[in-house]
Amino acid sequence: MVQVQEGKDGVWPVALPSCLGVALDGKIAVLTLNRVAKRNALSDELVLGLQMFFSTIPASVQGVVVHGAGDNFCAGLDLNELKETNTVESFETSVIGQRLNDTIQFCKVPVISVLHGAVIGAGLELAAATHIRIAEKSAYYALPEGTRGIFLGSGGSVRLPRLIGAATVIDMMLSGRTYDAQEAHALLRLSQYLVEPGEGLAKGIELAKKIAGNAPLANFSVIQAIPRIVEQDPQAGLFTEMLMVGVAQGDEEAKQRLRDFLDRKLNKVQRS
Repeated sequence: MVQVQEGKDGVWPVALPSCLGVALDGKIAVLTLNRVAKRNALSDELVLGLQMFFSTIPASVQGVVVHGAGDNFCAGLDLNELKETNTVESFETSVIGQRLNDTIQFCKVPVISVLHGAVIGAGLELAAATHIRIAEKSAYYALPEGTRGIFLGSGGSVRLPRLIGAATVIDMMLSGRTYDAQEAHALLRLSQYLVEPGEGLAKGIELAKKIAGNAPLANFSVIQAIPRIVEQDPQAGLFTEMLMVGVAQGDEEAKQRLRDFLDRKLNKVQRS
């Protein structure tokens, strides 16, 4: 991988804070949360840096893999920044967190998160906004907001019940219950992939490269349309689906890929 120098031609277009690292592996940007001493807890600087990153992805990048430096993905909000906030400041913190995770969910390219160690509170909200989650067996999940007198504030109360069920979210918030990686994968279907410790990043990059080999407009259609279709009533969803069929299949690259498949009989689906 090539470490990025921000603000120069041919690399990342803007400067990012030191709590974020970016490296390029071909068409894939590998984004590292880098507050190891704080278990990669989300400070205002880190959240705003993430917002800047996801808002300035260049056309040469076709996928993002996000992971945490050290032993953890993200241990939630940095509560040192919350302990003296008033109501208005709390609203502002929630606004920037919600804006960030909306930007991730509706990013122009697929976003894969690699989860290990602590994935707690706002860290789990961040993971829920990504399109694919790869969990290492060291990962564990918690939503301790209720036990700390706070509430989910970065879109998690909307996304997480849709992923793992409202009853599970309520239990985790009220009781402080944690789930290990195996439980969350098998019972909650929180992660799509489960790998051994230390194998997540390589798996994420491999998967991102495979996805980047798709027609870009097809990838864009999937990550933009599916989250919206599931929120629509069935008839509106069917109409949106019909529109997306036309968008995806009208792309010249998609037409060429279909011709190549029919001519060469390649890439047939096989049992995995």
